[in-house]
Amino acid sequence: MFYAKRILMLSLLLFSMTGQADTGFRLENFDYPYPVERFSLTSQQQQLEMAYMDVAPSGEARGETIVLFHGKNFCAATWESAIAALSEAGYRVIAVDQVGFCKSSKPLDYQFSFHQLADNTRQLINSLNPGRVLLMGHSMGGMLASRYALLYPEQVSGLMLVNPIGLEDWLQKGVPYLPIDQWYQQQLNINAEGIKRYQQNTYYAGEWREEYDIWVDMLAGQFAADREQSAWLSAKIYDMILTQPVVHQFPQLTVPTWLLIGAQDNTAVGKAFATDSIRQTLGNYPQLATETVARIPDARLHLFPQLGHSPHIQSPALFNRALLEALDHLTTQPMR
Repeated sequence: MFYAKRILMLSLLLFSMTGQADTGFRLENFDYPYPVERFSLTSQQQQLEMAYMDVAPSGEARGETIVLFHGKNFCAATWESAIAALSEAGYRVIAVDQVGFCKSSKPLDYQFSFHQLADNTRQLINSLNPGRVLLMGHSMGGMLASRYALLYPEQVSGLMLVNPIGLEDWLQKGVPYLPIDQWYQQQLNINAEGIKRYQQNTYYAGEWREEYDIWVDMLAGQFAADREQSAWLSAKIYDMILTQPVVHQFPQLTVPTWLLIGAQDNTAVGKAFATDSIRQTLGNYPQLATETVARIPDARLHLFPQLGHSPHIQSPALFNRALLEALDHLTTQPMR
């Protein structure tokens, strides 16, 4: 089984003094499930590269391409099960590591914005010449995919949002603004134990299985390799997420959209710093999903009642079945 092979691979890696997997700052020692390619670009007067996987259909080709956007604490590799299912179903799949994440360049002196990351990704996609594409974004990647669809609707044939964050404007709801320097100090304390605890409670609705360990090691290993730089990048990205909401522009989306939502999710960036009364109003994903579908002109919703923030990892078979059904509706039937 592929997961078992991946866990065995990680167990053979060198370990740092802290006991965290030595993945390398740019995941140099962490294998992805498909060959990794590099796209070079100049951005903000810096020569950068974006890592990505371009996976051809393994089943009968449909002539359609889907581009995958990872979340803040995720990478292109965390889409592995979905990539396999989509490829088998005949889709070409492009899974991207954004600038600042995972195997891509990690410039410390960079102005992170969803507009900039969308433009970077547009350049990469154009270099691969896929024509119009479907987009699928998870967590922070849902905010980015939404921004991309707003900026370049002529290039997008459909939008899939998997437990996207940013379905509410946290600052508007009363989450206090935290300066980047304070985020940095908080992120310096990141460790594998804390990552696992958070993922168990939020990503997997309280459950834990051995195959989830690899994603803890993937994230914790980057901090172990260079804690200061990882913490600084994380702080700047949290600032981007909090200060650049896309939720207010959902009514302007012009592409057919599906929301695939684990109903046990409770993610809300910055809620730990909010008052108890405000915290209780945040991260209600069943309510947020219903409200969002009503605000996007051409949208539908699939809820996973028992799943958390990462349904594609927590229950790949259930998620992939719903994903392929949603894509069939999106590509073959007119939306409402």
